[in-house]
Amino acid sequence: MSNPSVEKAYQLAKERYAELGVDTDKAMAALKRIPVSLHCWQGDDVGGFESAMGLSGGIQATGNYPGKARTPDELRADLDLAYSLIPGKHRLNLHAIYLDAGKKVERNAIKPEHFASWIDWAKGKLHGMDFNPTYFSHPKAADGFTLSHQDEGIRKYWIEHGIACRKIGEAFGKQLGTTCVTNFWIPDGYKDMVVDKKAPRERLVQSLDAIFAEKIDPKYNLDAVEGKLFGIGAESYTVGSHDFYLAYAVSRGVLLTLDAGHFHPTEVISQKLSAVLCFAKELLLHVSRPVRWDSDHVVILDDELYAIAQEIVRNGYTDKVHIGLDYFDASINRVAAWVIGTRNMIKALLAALLEPTDRLRQYETSGDFTSRLAMLEEVKTLPFGAVWDYYCLQSGVPVGPDWLAKVKEYEANVLSKR
Repeated sequence: MSNPSVEKAYQLAKERYAELGVDTDKAMAALKRIPVSLHCWQGDDVGGFESAMGLSGGIQATGNYPGKARTPDELRADLDLAYSLIPGKHRLNLHAIYLDAGKKVERNAIKPEHFASWIDWAKGKLHGMDFNPTYFSHPKAADGFTLSHQDEGIRKYWIEHGIACRKIGEAFGKQLGTTCVTNFWIPDGYKDMVVDKKAPRERLVQSLDAIFAEKIDPKYNLDAVEGKLFGIGAESYTVGSHDFYLAYAVSRGVLLTLDAGHFHPTEVISQKLSAVLCFAKELLLHVSRPVRWDSDHVVILDDELYAIAQEIVRNGYTDKVHIGLDYFDASINRVAAWVIGTRNMIKALLAALLEPTDRLRQYETSGDFTSRLAMLEEVKTLPFGAVWDYYCLQSGVPVGPDWLAKVKEYEANVLSKR
């Protein structure tokens, strides 16, 4: 694939960055090694293929844009198009309710065989896969509690679900040859004032310990736990808060998941990465765009996305931080939502890799804060876009907005007929 104008612009950009000691070819090579895990639930509004039951447990998708995936095959076809428009080799983040079983299977009885079609698809496309137990939209979660429930029988059911999901994650890792991250999030909490905040958390500790009791080779599966500030129906008290899971993750040696939408509106996860990784070995990110808290808008190239990427790159965390996306916008073309969000995440990483970090760090350690601020501002207008266009060209994906025409064509020929 050749594009003289893109190639010429890149050569000029390469020279400009070289003046600051930045090797653009090296930056692009490093970017190729950083996968992003696309979230399956953007393609069908978190419906899954388990049943026709509506969403519950603090989960809500808004919008009714036509073309929602109705079957695993449709969802995979939509993903195939999205991946073809995104530079690099990436992953898929799958929820338990996306099983392809052909029949009703209780969540505590799901097995790797119920995801065989997903494994075969991922093998053929060379995608790694990550996994998530589904603790919402189920009769046994109807009152807002699962692993911290007062009823021992309900807790047992959800513990068995968690154990089953770890086995599925292990199977993904073994069969795909790349480690699966299995992430645990639960909706447990109270809508109004709570007297006893301790007992549910003690039950949650016991449940999690039971789930993670069996050791699984981290070569195949890594466990992660995800906290939240509050949720729909759990506005006053969330059992699995950030503080709870931070302590649990560090004490138990599992990954902590930081979701961009799960904190107070003035908190950002970019500020938490270096703090947590002083104690934790690895992290999982769910990159989203909260608008008025956890509204899960499509990721855009905003200040916080840049900051997340900068923290990952500046601190050498590319092998310690697993990057996943988490949003579900049903008001726009769902394939386009994947492409926009993922390309923006990759753009932010490229921008961070093109930063003259060594020079900035020298200014900082020498106390030359004037030069630090001046250089940080100058970097913002460097020809980053020319490097991004060239990276897309070299990766064999559309440059600039050309990808949108392919999505529109797919919408006219495929999505509009669903």
